[in-house]
Amino acid sequence: MTNWTRMRAIGATALLVAFLATCTSAEVEAADETKPKKPNKKKKDKAAPTPAPVKTASSTKSPPIPGLLAPGAKLNASQLAAHIDEVLNKRLAKEKVPASPRTTDEEFLRRVYLDITGQIPTSEQAIAFLDNKDENKRAKLVDDLLASKQFGERLADIWQSLLVERNSDNRRLAQYMPNLRKWLTEQFNANKPWDKMVHEILTASGDVTNNGAAVFFLANPSADKMTDTTTRMFLGVQLQCAQCHNHPFTDYKQDEYWGMAAFFMKTRAQGNVKAAAKENKGIVISETAAAKGKKAGLPESAKILPPKFLQDASPKIANDAPHRPVLANWMTSKTNPFFARAMANRLWGQYFGRGIVNPVDDMHDANPATHPELLSDLANQFAAHDFDIKYLVRAIVLSEAYQRTSRPVNNADVEPEMYARMAVKPLSPEQLFDAMTRVIGTPGKGGDKGKNKAAGKGQPTNARDQFVAFFGIEDGADPTEYAAGIPQVLRLMNSPQFNTTAAVARITGNSKVPAESIEKLYLTVLSRRPSKEETDRITRYLKESKDPPREALSGVLWALLNSSEFALNR
Repeated sequence: MTNWTRMRAIGATALLVAFLATCTSAEVEAADETKPKKPNKKKKDKAAPTPAPVKTASSTKSPPIPGLLAPGAKLNASQLAAHIDEVLNKRLAKEKVPASPRTTDEEFLRRVYLDITGQIPTSEQAIAFLDNKDENKRAKLVDDLLASKQFGERLADIWQSLLVERNSDNRRLAQYMPNLRKWLTEQFNANKPWDKMVHEILTASGDVTNNGAAVFFLANPSADKMTDTTTRMFLGVQLQCAQCHNHPFTDYKQDEYWGMAAFFMKTRAQGNVKAAAKENKGIVISETAAAKGKKAGLPESAKILPPKFLQDASPKIANDAPHRPVLANWMTSKTNPFFARAMANRLWGQYFGRGIVNPVDDMHDANPATHPELLSDLANQFAAHDFDIKYLVRAIVLSEAYQRTSRPVNNADVEPEMYARMAVKPLSPEQLFDAMTRVIGTPGKGGDKGKNKAAGKGQPTNARDQFVAFFGIEDGADPTEYAAGIPQVLRLMNSPQFNTTAAVARITGNSKVPAESIEKLYLTVLSRRPSKEETDRITRYLKESKDPPREALSGVLWALLNSSEFALNR
């Protein structure tokens, strides 16, 4: 019997009751925690030899509030984790807000796997961790996950979507996107320092088929779009609001915008992108002599000005010298007032569901940090450790703040910026697809991740990319809001892959004992063992079902895959 037949047979109300019966009380609590919030109304406007490092001049904006750590202090990851907890707990005590208790091992296991690798653990990995009696097993698991290739793949998913906006213009770049993703994955897995990565992105040249970083400039093909994206992603600044006029909420001036844009005025893509994509040819990115006074491809508001660092000095650059390396040196300097803070805040937001400054790419005096001294300490330690991303991630996830349960104490309605509990985060489209395929297998054939030759022109050709496009999340969406709508939910509920006896057979093996089969399903889908109540309830269902055992178990698998516990990272 298909799920659609079941739905028609028992009716919508009865289906809801049957579905909720499979949900644990913890799932219902988690679902309540994802009630609609105010939407995040973020601005939508967009967007050779290396010179010697540039010294940073004093900024005209308010300087960052100093951190609490002594100047020159260099903490290891465990020490920084303890410092994070000290700062947050002091604020909680001052506000008389109770902190939620530590997560169970089951909660921590699934959370840290999803956050660091973008995947859920296998049943074997879940059993190994849950049955491990080592007191340091959480720290050891974090080290293992940071060393896995999935760490780089997860960050590549995130940064590909940040660097390349999902719009109709960028569909033509589909054949080049694997080059960018491969490059990002390799850099993150090699733990290349963040300043070196950004420097390579900003100065990328050559054929995009050989240098994945150069794809960034194909996706942002004009000086204004390059300026919008680089300042948002690498400096945490919404500078695009100063493109046509002085910024309405900060002291950023229109001349400052076009002074930054001047660094990109000479960057060109040699060749027609549309034609090259059609003929499966490469495209070369380079810096050429800029035409004086020309505004080709730029908005009417464009100003042709000499290069100038944001709220800083105007460098002296020879007309025939590359401009981008000069900008890259300034931007990635340890003394840059924006760079380390922007990435520290973004990484914090990635793991906690909100930045210390939120939104993470709108850092300015009128949008202050909730814990300014802590942000300064995180940024300073990040720079002191030579922009080591794994170091900062390790410190964040080893903190007790990260390891708190998502359940509030006594159902207290506490502001999320207090970090009294962990925020509930719906799985991203990439996480959801990878979690489903880990359970039921990859659609299509092998490593192609389900290539679909029938996909339309300019459309994704593999199952994963098509799934991500269908479940696509709007740029700047709140990561704690459930963004999927009715079409997405119906697709999951009615997917024939969710109602498959083949998956049940693979998961449960030759087990003939209902309790054993149920436990294997729970460990595979939810990374935990079922409670006695859950086991008893499902065992009764299996005994009363008129379907063959594996078909009845496939209904259990369907319910687990469509549960809130599966769709949320708690």
